[in-house]
Amino acid sequence: MGGRKPGDYPRTLAEFHHRFPDDEACLRYLVETRWPDGFRCPGCGRANARVLSTRGVWQCRACRRQTSATAGTVLHRTHQPLTAWFTAAYLMTSLKPGISALQLQRQLGLASFGTTWILLHKLRRAMVNPDRRRLAGTVEVDETWIGGRQADLKGGRQRRGRKALLVGVAVERRETSLGRLRLEVLPDASHLTLGDFIARNVEPGSTIVSDAWQGYAGLDPALYTHLPLSQAAMRRAGREPDAVPGVHRVISNLKTWLRGTHHGVGADHLDHYLDEFVFRFNQRFYPMAGFATLLGLGTTSPPTPIEQILSPLADGATGRRPGRSTGLTSARFTIEIIERSSLDNIRAARGD
Repeated sequence: MGGRKPGDYPRTLAEFHHRFPDDEACLRYLVETRWPDGFRCPGCGRANARVLSTRGVWQCRACRRQTSATAGTVLHRTHQPLTAWFTAAYLMTSLKPGISALQLQRQLGLASFGTTWILLHKLRRAMVNPDRRRLAGTVEVDETWIGGRQADLKGGRQRRGRKALLVGVAVERRETSLGRLRLEVLPDASHLTLGDFIARNVEPGSTIVSDAWQGYAGLDPALYTHLPLSQAAMRRAGREPDAVPGVHRVISNLKTWLRGTHHGVGADHLDHYLDEFVFRFNQRFYPMAGFATLLGLGTTSPPTPIEQILSPLADGATGRRPGRSTGLTSARFTIEIIERSSLDNIRAARGD
């Protein structure tokens, strides 16, 4: 890949291992990708540097600053082989159903499940570009519950007593396919929450297509053209009762992925699994770009400390996010991981 055209992407795992047989080949790719025109010191900008091969770093001859090829990337200060990171990034971007921590542990031959779990979560946190462009054009919007079925609920938007998590969905509608996607955990389906979700994720001037839920009634007509479609009215008119077919296709695939690949995820970490699904969906036609992004190449986001991964609550939170004890948002799954592999043990074998 280093020195190759972007479209020249390994089509099979065998071809991938042929290109990246060892850490030296991985390091060469990192160097060629980060500094295609030759190394330049990030401190003074000069190109005159010598390689300290025993430490794998470049030392600027002018200011004597030392820089590693992994500095500032998701591989920063890693204790794991570069081949492990590269293989994980390749499998996450190339396998249609993705890969779970248990499957990756078997693929890499790692002894610690906790180490593999942390590695994947570090990659997930490299998937979101804070400067990404908002969706545009015609955008379908809806919400769904992630958390499995629950008895004694009245209506799809009932909040009280529900243990699942509400997820907002927005996807670009195009003539022959779906465009880019956004997913986000929402506190409720009120017009204030849905309006904020749309404002942060959809470019003004776009057309919003939704069902007839009153939460979408407050959209500013000066910013968006809103097309609310009543599914009941569509049914009475003899039309297919689906106002947002693209969104529903995304929701079906999302839930199939959570059940099939991960067999349920922790409620505290659902946001980052949604980030992975969005990343893989949006990069499905550009696997090479996705591979480089996962490794943190060209990003300005710092790598995530392990303590933040194990304590994913937002600032000011007073307790763990409520979630079902079974089903798609099983918090028990995450707790068992941490209990089986204490923080000290993870730190000793972690890949950060």
